[in-house]
Amino acid sequence: MNKFTIKACPLCEGTHLERALTCVDHYATGEMFHLCRCADCGFIFTQDFPVEAEIGRYYETPDYISHSDTKKGAMNSVYHWVRSYMLGRKARLVAREAHRKEGRLLDIGTGTGYFADTMQRRGWQIEAVEKNAQARAFAKEHFNLEVRPDTDLKNLTPGSFDVITMWHVMEHLEHLNEIWETLNSLLTDKGVLIVAVPNCSSFDAQKYGAYWAAYDVPRHLWHFTPGTIQQWGSKHGFILAERHPMPFDAFYVSMLTEKHMRRSCTFLRGMITGTLAWFSALVRKERSSSMIYVFRKKGSPTSNH
Repeated sequence: MNKFTIKACPLCEGTHLERALTCVDHYATGEMFHLCRCADCGFIFTQDFPVEAEIGRYYETPDYISHSDTKKGAMNSVYHWVRSYMLGRKARLVAREAHRKEGRLLDIGTGTGYFADTMQRRGWQIEAVEKNAQARAFAKEHFNLEVRPDTDLKNLTPGSFDVITMWHVMEHLEHLNEIWETLNSLLTDKGVLIVAVPNCSSFDAQKYGAYWAAYDVPRHLWHFTPGTIQQWGSKHGFILAERHPMPFDAFYVSMLTEKHMRRSCTFLRGMITGTLAWFSALVRKERSSSMIYVFRKKGSPTSNH
């Protein structure tokens, strides 16, 4: 297998890299992967991950829930209930942050198309991009959405989107600097970038350490904190305008982590940790299991709000 070894931090280009954790791929292979931390800027990433052409097999399991539609078991039932609640919440967040009820929206990593469909129903003009062919087919079959393959990103017109959304996608993308540059070029001057990613400085990440399910090696290549994602935005011409916690994620991630640890009563234990994480995020939202970040272009009229 061809692996990608990082010699210099992709964020700050520092070369003082230290091993932070060793995590197991609990989904597909049982292989071990190391996480490294940049001593200069604090950014954490998966080291020696499979190159883009070979990482596909790590997604090929029916357990990979974001591309499956199974409702079997308590955990999947919770996931689907939360998803339908969150779709409405995300739609309201987009309208509020973009200061508009409709416009042109690009959803990158649209998966099976639920969010893109929700926004289209609310009057938005949608472009959706997704790497996985099965997920694209699902979106076409269930929502009649024409989802583009990810290779089409470079064919989109610069400056043509009012909103770009990436819900739990950024952590999967190999060419991180390039994607940030693309995001900046595709947005209008007043455009809004909304990114949701797991937070590896969260309450549940601290509690579970290397077992934390949202490390999800090697599918998750990058592991963000509120501080490092702000640095990423700043590096590519964005200002971080807002942060919103995603407290529900702690319940699902904690249940999954308990399952990885082969503990008994995974549902109950996960609920307890999820509840503790919820209260922790109420006190300090930057400790939420996942976070939504709202970026605006530097120099845009709304970036100073």
